[in-house]
Amino acid sequence: MRKIVVSKNEAGQRLTKLLAKYMSEAPQSFFYKMLRKKNITLNGKKADGTEMLVQEDEICLFLSEETIEKFTKKQEPANHSAEKEKDVLSLIARSRILYEDEDVMLINKPLGILSQKAEPGDSSANEWVIAYLLKTGTLTQDNLKSFRPGVCNRLDRNTTGILIAGKSLLGLQTMSALLKERSLYKEYETIVCGELRTPSRVTGYLQKDEKTNRVRITDRKETENASLIETEYLPVKSNGAYTLLKVHLITGKTHQIRAHLAYLGHPLLGDTKYGNKRINQEMAQRFELHFQLLHAARLVFPKQMEHCEALAGKSIQAPRPAQFQQIAAGLGLL
Repeated sequence: MRKIVVSKNEAGQRLTKLLAKYMSEAPQSFFYKMLRKKNITLNGKKADGTEMLVQEDEICLFLSEETIEKFTKKQEPANHSAEKEKDVLSLIARSRILYEDEDVMLINKPLGILSQKAEPGDSSANEWVIAYLLKTGTLTQDNLKSFRPGVCNRLDRNTTGILIAGKSLLGLQTMSALLKERSLYKEYETIVCGELRTPSRVTGYLQKDEKTNRVRITDRKETENASLIETEYLPVKSNGAYTLLKVHLITGKTHQIRAHLAYLGHPLLGDTKYGNKRINQEMAQRFELHFQLLHAARLVFPKQMEHCEALAGKSIQAPRPAQFQQIAAGLGLL
């Protein structure tokens, strides 16, 4: 027999959902069969699986260890290599953590790091978070059987700036809801081609081509799959040829800022997908810029928040990368 005592991060979900995480290789029919036979009980009583769990609930598995192990997916250790250990120490040493409480962590993602894995062998910020929580004792390998902390928003590999990570189930749920409701103020910084002097809020329709991982912007909705987008920008300084911009991302679609500004005739410096080839070559030679210059610089949380109240009304700023500052200074935009 094995007993599971429901933790804070496991509460607030159905019994069958937790069981599916704990024994992820077992079919749903197995859980219902075991519940009917009282081989799985909740607080010493028969359960049907629809019960919403609360902290300190006790789930008893009257199953052999062989059966439990058979249906338990082996977790890859989240901190298993010297390289990952180095990444975690770097995360701390280079002040990548902008904010942390018991539920949420905000990270200043560096260049070249994925937000989440694309392939099994990838290293990503998501794995950094888990490794960091294991290293600091906030999380144990056993906890990972039924709950995995993770990154709530995504940035392109070569976009720097603020990533939101949920350390607890409450943190994950609250941050994911804020992103879905668009109640977070998300501000980016970039340098674009051409001169912009007047703040503007622009709309359009975005259509993604899954095969090429490119998007196309139009003024009108040309297909059913096209999404309405809204982008707001504020020019900070222009030298006539280039402009330092703050961009408020109102809707958050794939490549929205990059494609929308390019569509308006002001592509981002270094953007090989939507940018100006001649200018990109110049920036590569002058500043060794080989990627889009885009930084997720600031988040402002709503003043009223039902959960994670410590973040209510807070403004979190991520310092610009050194290369961004160098380019802005070199172009006379500081």
